[in-house]
Amino acid sequence: MKIPQLKKKSEIKTYHNTSWEDNYSWIHQDDILEVLKDSKKLNLEVRKYLEEENSYTDFHLTDTKNIQKELFDEIKGRIKLDDESIPFKDFDYEYWTKTTVNGNYSIKLRKKIGTKDVEEIWNGDEEKEKLNVEYFGVGDIEVSFDDKYLSYSLDTKGSEYYTIYIRDIKTKKLVTEKIKETSGSITFSLDDKYIFYSKLDENHRPRKIYRHKLGTNTKDDKIIFEEKSEAFTVGISLSSDDKYFFINTSDHNTSEQYYFSVDEKEPKPKLIKERQKGILYSVNSWNGKFYNHTNENAEDFKIDVADNLEKPDWKIFIPSKEEVLIGGLTFLNDWIIRFETSNALDKLFVRNITTQIEEELIFSDEKVFVPGLSLAQRDRNTDNVYLGYSSPKTSGKTYSYNLRSKEKKLVKEEEVPSGHNPDNYIVERVDCETHDGRLVPLTITRHKDTKLDGSAHLLLYGYGSYGSSMSPSFSTTKLSLINRDIIWVTAHIRGGMERGMKWWKEGKLLNKKNTFKDYIASAKYLIEKKYTSKNKIIGMGGSAGGLLMGAVVNQASELFLGIIMAVPFVDSLTTNLDHSLPLTVGEFDEFGNAKENKDHFDYIYSYAPYNNIKKMDYPHMLITTSLSDNRVLFDEPAKFTAKLRDYKTDNNLLLLKTEMNAGHGGKSGRDGAIEEIALDYAFALKIAKKI
Repeated sequence: MKIPQLKKKSEIKTYHNTSWEDNYSWIHQDDILEVLKDSKKLNLEVRKYLEEENSYTDFHLTDTKNIQKELFDEIKGRIKLDDESIPFKDFDYEYWTKTTVNGNYSIKLRKKIGTKDVEEIWNGDEEKEKLNVEYFGVGDIEVSFDDKYLSYSLDTKGSEYYTIYIRDIKTKKLVTEKIKETSGSITFSLDDKYIFYSKLDENHRPRKIYRHKLGTNTKDDKIIFEEKSEAFTVGISLSSDDKYFFINTSDHNTSEQYYFSVDEKEPKPKLIKERQKGILYSVNSWNGKFYNHTNENAEDFKIDVADNLEKPDWKIFIPSKEEVLIGGLTFLNDWIIRFETSNALDKLFVRNITTQIEEELIFSDEKVFVPGLSLAQRDRNTDNVYLGYSSPKTSGKTYSYNLRSKEKKLVKEEEVPSGHNPDNYIVERVDCETHDGRLVPLTITRHKDTKLDGSAHLLLYGYGSYGSSMSPSFSTTKLSLINRDIIWVTAHIRGGMERGMKWWKEGKLLNKKNTFKDYIASAKYLIEKKYTSKNKIIGMGGSAGGLLMGAVVNQASELFLGIIMAVPFVDSLTTNLDHSLPLTVGEFDEFGNAKENKDHFDYIYSYAPYNNIKKMDYPHMLITTSLSDNRVLFDEPAKFTAKLRDYKTDNNLLLLKTEMNAGHGGKSGRDGAIEEIALDYAFALKIAKKI
């Protein structure tokens, strides 16, 4: 089949006395945000190219159709399709969700406490059918405090422009007109007369908080807070004790918070602490005290406490620890529960408020596992919570746990209908020394029968941005590769916060290359230790993890058999220079500001995947993207693919798959998500010659 070719239209770009040629910049439309809302506005020549690439991908994966179907059935067969969540006890009702064999979306149920009559208040599949849309993304679902109203937000394009609906649960009739182009989050006032929401500006950034009175015209909605900085975005939430609303405005690096009482008739948000570059803080209130989770004078966070917010006298409540990330607090009348993260592992602690004695909750003898906590009820006068855990080899378990008596009872276990024996798998945590002597944690999961003689293929997953830590939790999907003799390794590289804030700082801005070097060092370590061999590693990452894949494949392509990159941020220099795009301005503290800072420009230019494509052999590559993605525009993977075709000197597969009705998260619905995983895995098995 003929290789698709994107037309070249040379453009010479110049910044900071550096010039370069971009033959494919023409595919970016000035009205790109309008294209995200309505794909019919896409340039027809570009659409034709994307469709040709899709056909080319389908052609070269024709021999994987059977294995895709097998993988789909296998992955779906590990999911308990007709399942129900553990109920949450509100004041008058218990609420829970369920899924069904035939449905793709969840159903929300409730019953009045003390009765047996179950009421269905939300059915995702029915809502999707009513709207007659292909893509159906649910942003938020909230029930009013008096249990009368259901509010929900929907995205029917994949572009994350959410429309809010509010309806009477009994009559199912809308009580107010639709509120369009919001961020999707919904917060009811305690008297249920209002909702608070954030509206998106012309650059798809939520910078205004509105209050809407139920039943009135949205034109009368009042702005209660407006953020002036284009780099900051806003959100609103209720305090743990239901006494205050907190407005948080922040970028990735700096935050500022305002508050107002829940009973203020005309809310006037008051500033807690003026923003200071590099300082993050988040205040909550409980039992007459205010708790501040902050990194001020505490790189890996601490928690301070004060008696008021007018003139707070902050005192340390939980001190900071070096390279131990201190998490936030969950409150009960007699208990305070919190998380810590160190060495890419979470720990859970509980404090008795009366005695001030704190202890770690340990409920697994596995070395690598993920603890979890959720409240069992809205009333905080209780000793009971839900504790959970999973590990890369052990499916999730949830216990009802009494904090006082320490009694626990298994109330739910993640069932794998097709069967699962954790004893068939081996999980290891090793530290790999990277280029500057830092130790990168690697979580390795393999089948017990997989040989460690260098003969095994290995999938090396990485992300490494925004301080986002990769959790070593259970995943039924990964078993489809692990059971086929492919070792799964998650590299906890810098750019995340697996070893605290320093781990993030050492992997961003002018330290970003540490992220790539850590990943390459991980690959070399796994080869050296005979987990795999050169040309048997398949790299995988999405979004900023796609940036990682693009940078790594340009620098060390010889290590890899293949690369799988989803919605990849590969034209990072072009995006950084365009301040009109939704995420660019808010990410200056993550990647830099190439437009206004020559050092930042030179640094990004030196690693940006699109700008650093070379005349050389590349491994097999599968690149996936979505037409309505507002976070990483389809431009980037499309340009990257087209330029790779010009430069690569090999005959390996280069496939671009564009979802024409989806967003950053890919297809909507359970089956859609499984189909995408099956495609990725089928590609991996094809290049590993395991079909």
